[in-house]
Amino acid sequence: MSKYYITTPIYYPSGRLHIGNAYTTVAADAVARFRRIMGDEVFFLTGTDEHAQKIQRKAAEAGKSPKQYVDEIVDGIVELWRVLNISYDKFIRTTDDYHVDAVQKIFTRLHEQGDIYKSEYEGWYCTPCEAFWTETQLDGGKVCPDCGRPVEQAAEESYFFRMSRYQERLIAHIESHPEFIQPASRRNEMLSFIKSGLEDLCVSRTTFDWGIQVPFDEKHVVYVWLDALTNYINALGYPENTAVYQKFWPADVHLVGKDIVRFHTVIWPTILMALDAPLPKQVFAHGWLLLDGGKMSKSRGNVVDPVILAEKYGVDAVRYYVLREVAFGADGNFSNELMIQRINSDLANDLGNLVSRTVAMAEKYFGGTVAASGAAAAPDDDLKALAMETDGSSSDAINKLLLSNALADIWRFISRTNKYIDETTPWILAGDDSQRPRLAQVIYNLCESIRLIAAMIQPFMPDTADKIHARTGTDDIGRTWNDGGEFTVSKGPALFPRIDLEKEIAELERLTV
Repeated sequence: MSKYYITTPIYYPSGRLHIGNAYTTVAADAVARFRRIMGDEVFFLTGTDEHAQKIQRKAAEAGKSPKQYVDEIVDGIVELWRVLNISYDKFIRTTDDYHVDAVQKIFTRLHEQGDIYKSEYEGWYCTPCEAFWTETQLDGGKVCPDCGRPVEQAAEESYFFRMSRYQERLIAHIESHPEFIQPASRRNEMLSFIKSGLEDLCVSRTTFDWGIQVPFDEKHVVYVWLDALTNYINALGYPENTAVYQKFWPADVHLVGKDIVRFHTVIWPTILMALDAPLPKQVFAHGWLLLDGGKMSKSRGNVVDPVILAEKYGVDAVRYYVLREVAFGADGNFSNELMIQRINSDLANDLGNLVSRTVAMAEKYFGGTVAASGAAAAPDDDLKALAMETDGSSSDAINKLLLSNALADIWRFISRTNKYIDETTPWILAGDDSQRPRLAQVIYNLCESIRLIAAMIQPFMPDTADKIHARTGTDDIGRTWNDGGEFTVSKGPALFPRIDLEKEIAELERLTV
């Protein structure tokens, strides 16, 4: 059995997450589910990043302590992952005692070995991103290069991490491991950034106290990114050489948004180098879900609230849309209109009608139980060949994190299966008793195709896959075409009822007023 360790960023609890935030975790969940189906032992990590100046400020504005503030919001994030059917193996909070202890041990070790030293920091700081910037990096402006919001002048005593010490080693690693940063555009961008020169990184703050205290200097709290990034190993029991750490580290992939790729491909690997720990095998930086051409924000309203979307359309419809609509790695637009159109065309028409028509014919012509008869014809071989081709191509796409491509391949097979109904005309075969064996084989082939479709969509749409298996009376999730056997089907409500587009858009607009 192979092992597979996948992570998402840990989210800072500043309020309810929008569908753009959920995108990363839904994608990671689909990959984790697929790897489990393939027989891997998977460790899927997510969680919350709860320290930082911005959290302390927001808590003060709300009249609460930082811990009270984050506790309430973390409960909402955990509930969101439950709603979206996220099958994580561990949820880490950076306020967890074991994480705090691990961060302090890591900081102390780096200090004792000379990788952290005390000095004075004077420069620019973006509080929303918790990022330090030099005058050169600001390029004459006074806004954050990542988020575009104003930066603040910062001057304080700080500890620094000798990140510059690891510049050449990091460049060599990236150039000799092209898979380390994906897609290639992000790798080229990060290489250019690193080659422009790495400066030592400020890794402590004294102007606020909501953070992990530096164990040997109580005036200082650990910089949030050193705190947060180490969660990926601390969740496995580091710095103790635990069995879980030995089994799963290095991570197979960190899935992150493109706005935090610099932290994960510059700061994080240099920290690991200083700790003499292996680097993750890959950091995959996906694009953003955009709303009206701009990056989503919580101020956009309920229209992008994943809980409301899941309640209105079903969680699998939401999961399908965000993974199908956007080529993973690129930016994509979120639109309620496009989402409803996808539900109506791909889910209600293509998949839903295929299942309901097949079940109805099996009940009408065979009382609900149909067995393979061996009465084959030309279209059968084409259908079986595409089924096996689709399993291979979609699996390969998932392994490459090309999730939209995988779904496109599966839907090509769904379309071909619908075409098979038109080619074989079972309603005509049913009118001729001599064609009954052929009719049985056609309906059997349709049921077998639907069983395979359910197996292939299982990582993306687990609830829908289970419903389809219930309709076809099988729990067989194997991906090889079965030439013999039988299906006992049962009817059920429409998998995806069609939505009146005009009325629904009007209702969504009302919700956001």
